[in-house]
Amino acid sequence: MGGITRTRGGAYTPRMLELTRAVRFCLNGDGAEADTPRDNTFSAWPAMRGLGRYYELHVTCRGEADPATGYFINIKQIDTAVRDHALPILRRAIADDQHTADTPMGALLRALLASVQPPLGGTVCALALVLTPTLRYDIEHDTMAHITLRQQYEFSAAHRLHVPALSDADNRATFGKCNNPAGHGHNYRVQVAARCAIADDGTTLDPADLDAAVNTHIIEALDHKHLNHDVPAFKDRNPSVEHIAQTVWELLADHLPTGSTLDEVTVWETEKTACTYRGD
Repeated sequence: MGGITRTRGGAYTPRMLELTRAVRFCLNGDGAEADTPRDNTFSAWPAMRGLGRYYELHVTCRGEADPATGYFINIKQIDTAVRDHALPILRRAIADDQHTADTPMGALLRALLASVQPPLGGTVCALALVLTPTLRYDIEHDTMAHITLRQQYEFSAAHRLHVPALSDADNRATFGKCNNPAGHGHNYRVQVAARCAIADDGTTLDPADLDAAVNTHIIEALDHKHLNHDVPAFKDRNPSVEHIAQTVWELLADHLPTGSTLDEVTVWETEKTACTYRGD
């Protein structure tokens, strides 16, 4: 985020910043949900009715803040742009329940970004469609030939933080309980971000294909293993969360489906501790 900076003479000079607004909504495809009251837009509007579909659109706009108000765009403008222009596109996309699995997601992301660009004065630099708590698609205005697919996974593993070159006392001082000779375990959460080309027909990487690659090269390699003893990559590498993120990248980078490349890997050791690795 940017902001406003004071010059030596006391005047304020605007700086470029990015503002992201998450718009939550529920759709059934028939448009009837548009008549529901707007009593809880924090949760979602349109609101959930029966077995509807829940989505989020995260719209990122780039611009300069007004020196007086501190605004460069009113968030209500973003809400209105999404509800008036993006939601109709999504309603049409889900109108035919039999074919939603074949929706060309690359073309859809392009259409969604393009739909909110004019009402927001051409300031939209990125947009994300969040389909589940773990799965999202991102597209950037400057790179409309690609999307970024982000999906999360989990594996359970044991490890011991220990450096043979250090004394036992130094290892205990450095790693504390994590140096326990018997090791200890974590439920690791992994987010894989794959940069995917959009084909001529608007399709892009199928999440199921990414799931298959991650399952083969990451989950099967690390799940329910003692990292120090069972995983060759950690023979001479202390299995810290930093090294685990790097190892996940190395195990996966050359095995993504055709048309996609690895953009970044994030590994959560706990809910409070995560490491992101983006290669060299």
